[in-house]
This record gives sequence, C-alpha cells and structure tokens, in this order.
Amino acid sequence: MKNTRHNAIRDLLVRTAVTNQDELRRKLAGKGIHVTQATLSRDIRELKLLKGPTGYALPADPDANEDLPDVHQMFQNFGLEVRQAQNLLVVITLMGGAQPVAAGIDAAEWREVVGTVAGENTVLIVCPDNKTAATLKDRIEEHLA
Repeated sequence: MKNTRHNAIRDLLVRTAVTNQDELRRKLAGKGIHVTQATLSRDIRELKLLKGPTGYALPADPDANEDLPDVHQMFQNFGLEVRQAQNLLVVITLMGGAQPVAAGIDAAEWREVVGTVAGENTVLIVCPDNKTAATLKDRIEEHLA
C-alpha cells in the first residue's frame, strides 16, 4: 500500500501543481487512496519532497538530500525565535523557513519531540510535558544564538 501511495504522489506531482498537504490528500482521495495527515506527512518526508512558493515538487535527485544541513544550520539559517506554551513550543522562522526547520528537527530525532507541524513561518513542536518543553526551548535558543 505504501509503495502504491508513494507512486500515486509522484504521479500527481509530475502531472499537476499541489500547493499544500490538504490538496494532496484530496487528490489522493480522488484516486481512491485515503490517508491521514500524519501518514501524508511521513510520506512527504520519506519522498524528500521539496516545498516552494508554487507547492510541492519532487527532488531532482532523491539521494541528493542525504547531505542536507544539520538541525543547527537550519536554525541558524531560518530560525528567529522560540516561544513556549506549556508543553508546546513555537519556533518563528523566516517566511518559507518552517518546512526545512521542521524537517531538520524530525531528522534529528530528538527524544523530547513528540511531533512537529510546519506552516510557512512557524513550527509547532509538541513535547510530552512542560518540563521537557522548557529543556528543549533552552537547547533551541542555543542553536538560535
């Protein structure tokens, strides 16, 4: 099923513009492939899709992304500020910087992170509790400095 879904996503991106996850989910549903947002996010990460001003695109060379900058470089290049709201952190980024920062966090596989959600210039990080969020906030602030 996963391979079928990945092939359908590739086919959609070759044939048409897809500007966001919800649009991709709807187009897949139109092909009879129903997925949750979490599964679709995982597929996007596994396929190493790029997101730009016109939407999602396939990488020119799927293996080229193996040398992406590490999470520290992502924060240095795109990160502006981090705010805590109980067990949640919000990272403010430059416009269009949220996706690469979230991808960097996901790739780092920090134990404090339950999950991330990226918009255009903000990343929501879910932590298991307030204390863990505070610890992670301190770590992120070091990367931003």
